Amino acid sequence: MADSGNLIVTTPSDREIAMTRTLDAPRELVYDAWTKPELLKRWLYGPDDWPFAVCEVDLRVGGALRFEWRHRDGGVMALSGVYREIVPCERLVFTEIFDDDWTGGETLVTMTFVEHAGKTTVTQTILYSSRAARDGALKTAMEEGMAMSYNRLAEQLLSPGARGMEKGASWS
Repeated sequence: MADSGNLIVTTPSDREIAMTRTLDAPRELVYDAWTKPELLKRWLYGPDDWPFAVCEVDLRVGGALRFEWRHRDGGVMALSGVYREIVPCERLVFTEIFDDDWTGGETLVTMTFVEHAGKTTVTQTILYSSRAARDGALKTAMEEGMAMSYNRLAEQLLSPGARGMEKGASWS
């Protein structure tokens, strides 16, 4: 188990990695941050030299997602997936497979959003095809990159635009 700042990373089974972060915002805002492309692009990337270039979300069961990050040197990291379960503001379940399949096949991602006293705890559990695939992911900079992303999200959620947002609107 590791703790990258406020991101807690655990291995609940021999094929899973769970990342948990509590954010100072209601779960509707946090859920929107995970499901609206214009918001995802603001925070879901690690180092600044890997900005989010393509973000496509068809938020419905059976709908596709496509994420691409482009390094300033021209490198690309990209993944595709399909939404399997959607419970607004509570739970998302979707598949992911990287174009350069470094994770050993498709993964299954389960996101939960639990609010208590105005703070939302997000748990992102990734199920890999094998223990070796999970262990390989643990050896990458995934944890560091996700910690950067969640830190960026925490800052975005504290912005006046996020706090003044009406349900369904985008942050300003």
